[in-house]
Amino acid sequence: MDRRRSLRCRLFGTFASVALLAGAALLTPPPSLAQPPVESGSNEESPPAVDPVHPTRAAIARIETVSDRLLQVSIASPAMGRTVDVQVLLPAVHDTPRPTLYMLDGRSAASDANNWAGKGGALRFFADKNVNVVFTLGGPASYYTDWLRADPKLGTNRWETFLTRELPPLLDARFGGNGVNGLTGVSMGAEGAMMLAVRHPELYRAVGAHSGCYAMSSDFGQAQARAVVGTFGGDPDNMFGPSDGPQWAEHDVVNHAEALRGKTIYLSAGSGIPGEHDGPANPDARQAIMFGGPLEAGANMCTTQLSDRLARLGIPAVVDLRLTGTHSWPYWADELPRSWPTISAGLGIG
Repeated sequence: MDRRRSLRCRLFGTFASVALLAGAALLTPPPSLAQPPVESGSNEESPPAVDPVHPTRAAIARIETVSDRLLQVSIASPAMGRTVDVQVLLPAVHDTPRPTLYMLDGRSAASDANNWAGKGGALRFFADKNVNVVFTLGGPASYYTDWLRADPKLGTNRWETFLTRELPPLLDARFGGNGVNGLTGVSMGAEGAMMLAVRHPELYRAVGAHSGCYAMSSDFGQAQARAVVGTFGGDPDNMFGPSDGPQWAEHDVVNHAEALRGKTIYLSAGSGIPGEHDGPANPDARQAIMFGGPLEAGANMCTTQLSDRLARLGIPAVVDLRLTGTHSWPYWADELPRSWPTISAGLGIG
């Protein structure tokens, strides 16, 4: 990359990060986070002590029925040091083993609902699909990764351990999983999904990522990640350390893209130019255009960067770079059926 291009990327990264922060200021965070905050001054470097009522190994603590096929499953997690909820959507007929698709939410990641299930239309879309679908709950601004330290505002985040080691064997055993896994994510969850796929290539066969950024150790990648964590009052140094800390590079998907070889990959992003969902019929159109436009333009740049890297490595990927579209749920809802032929083929049910 020449100096002029590097300068353009830095300037654009700053602009997009400022837009993200300004946009987030218009969005009121949930009144309570998914876990209690830790006391100021905590210097936790390792997984927390588990509540004495929890077992020393992860276990299903409770299952509640949300609807006829949607269950809320509470997992006693030693990694997280608390009970963590997920929602599991079963197929209409579930008498034979089937693959599992994990769906990661975006920055806001509420503890009582996953946006894929509501705004993304996933409950309706998967009504006739032979797959278990797992919706994460909680983890706002966490990137679904293992943080170096507990955060005074965001608490303990050991999502990577929870999602890759604790959760899959429990759900497969209880709900008929066949050990074949895929995952997909949006925005923050897109980067989280790609990081998990890179760091645990043996666990996932298919990965879908919509409107994310994937070069954590670059100036732009780190700036946007720090901005996301900051919107919820978290300290990004508690996630991966100071700016020159090695964890930023270790979680850089672009630099470690070789680990994606052999996987089925779907990437998408809009251009940031207002499109079909940004008209007067959308009450959130003004916000989507003002803040979601610059964000999606940045995501487009990030997606192009990863796509180019995969192409140079000779790793196939289906890439949908739309000519229009902002950083908003109507476009990601459209991407679910578009991405499914790719993801389902990777899961062996295409």
